[in-house]
Amino acid sequence: MSIVVGFVPTPAGEAALAAGIAEARLRSEDLLIVNSAREGALVDKSVAPDVLLEQAARRAADAGVEARVIQPPYQHDLADEFLDVAREANASLIVIGLRHRTQVGKFILGSHAQRILMQADRPVLAVKADGGNF
Repeated sequence: MSIVVGFVPTPAGEAALAAGIAEARLRSEDLLIVNSAREGALVDKSVAPDVLLEQAARRAADAGVEARVIQPPYQHDLADEFLDVAREANASLIVIGLRHRTQVGKFILGSHAQRILMQADRPVLAVKADGGNF
């Protein structure tokens, strides 16, 4: 079994990574760091540069956690693709970061985090970046 963490290059993504490493260490499980981009997108701000992904894996290793980074492209829905990865990995826990969004922003753009929280068939740990307001 493993811990699956959704990582994006944001404070919320960093908080999710830190929590994922802590949980993996506590449970003596591997960590699967997931950073995904829409298939065919030329620019996607949620895609982490290779150097950040290498640093994420090194942080896990420094904490005594075996980690693997994957960047599966998604075609239709990020939440569905992420949940598929968690099922395929037989994850014991999903860790995601939350960020503050206005009500209008949630309505117009939807919320991947909310969908993951509501549709996951395994426990989800949702964390926010330090100092964030909700």
